[in-house]
Amino acid sequence: MSILETQDCYRPQRGVRGWIGGRFIAWAPALLGLLRRWKPILHLFSTWVVTRYDDVVEIFETDAAFGVTYAENLDVITDKQPFFLGMRDTADYRRQLAGMRTVCTAADLHRLADDAEARAQAMVDATDGRIEVVGLVRPAAFDTIARYFGVPEPAVGSLSVWGSRLFEFQFTGSPADKVWLADVEQIAAAFRVHIDGVIAARKAKVDRPDDVLSRCLTLQAQGAAGYSDVEIRTALLCMIVGGPPQPPMVLPQALEQLLRRPAWLAVAQQAARAGDDGRLWAIIQEAMRFDPLGPGLKRIALQDWTLARGTSSARTITKGSNVVAAFSSAMMDARRIPDPKRFDPDRQPHEYVHFGHGLHICFGLQINKATMPRMLKPLLARQNLRRARGSAGHLRKNGLFSDRLVVEFD
Repeated sequence: MSILETQDCYRPQRGVRGWIGGRFIAWAPALLGLLRRWKPILHLFSTWVVTRYDDVVEIFETDAAFGVTYAENLDVITDKQPFFLGMRDTADYRRQLAGMRTVCTAADLHRLADDAEARAQAMVDATDGRIEVVGLVRPAAFDTIARYFGVPEPAVGSLSVWGSRLFEFQFTGSPADKVWLADVEQIAAAFRVHIDGVIAARKAKVDRPDDVLSRCLTLQAQGAAGYSDVEIRTALLCMIVGGPPQPPMVLPQALEQLLRRPAWLAVAQQAARAGDDGRLWAIIQEAMRFDPLGPGLKRIALQDWTLARGTSSARTITKGSNVVAAFSSAMMDARRIPDPKRFDPDRQPHEYVHFGHGLHICFGLQINKATMPRMLKPLLARQNLRRARGSAGHLRKNGLFSDRLVVEFD
């Protein structure tokens, strides 16, 4: 079978390597807790691991000293076309960001949320009282976002598989792994060709739907800068790669945390049944704090920089060093997060750094806030929501990524 037709959304983590990776992910919170207490800025070979809230935020806020590391992997995905995720704070960065904000507006959020809930509702209604949660969230997320951006499914392959595979490479892969690189190059090339075809077909239409692609083409026709066919393709590609893989990672993890806390699960279900989406998001966001997207985000030191200056833990990070800003640890730092082990959906906004902070905060943050609770809402509204019996009823991961969680309801 061609890699373009695989049904595996992520590379299977098998054997000794998979076991070691699984144990590391399971032990990461405890290990990061020890570092936070005893060695908050750890130098390990050419990498620094930073675990306290103030220091993690300092990294995110000091873009002149700590740059993003995404450009090399993005070049593989985009065929070396620039995209703002991989850029420093330059005029091109701000131009691209403004260009996407022009076509992705807050006015769209209500429609996106309604669409996400309708898709999830249809899948829940079609079951016999038993559903696998990753398989619920993934199509709801990809179908909603792909429709919004104007990209239909390819004739061969799947947007959810292609997007997830490229997301995995973008944030965890390396071009040095030649086997992995070959797979990614094939998927990325097919994805680019597919979007090129979608753009050409849309241009030939007189009546166009109101989606991001149509808005881009309207601006292109008006002569606006930043909306060439290649720039539109790159933006659509990166948005589908960067956005919809997130909900099927974190929402099953959030539900797992709620299943461990029956009282809070009941509160979440009450909010779902009452249609209180704001309260439901607050509960889901807090559940995600106990198992977020990943342990940390990578940066590279662009200059020598003394981190935590003026404190006993201050260390000078030299130019060229790799840095891991452990945002998962930051959200458990009692120095800034009151009683961090307590489940509290009424925390202040600054206590959450799920989606980064500063210049490179997740572009889709508001979309996530609008759509994520609505994807779980139809399931949470059901009576007697519970784990399936046996191991199926407990979250299983494939490396960093949620793989399977089965629940039942009446």
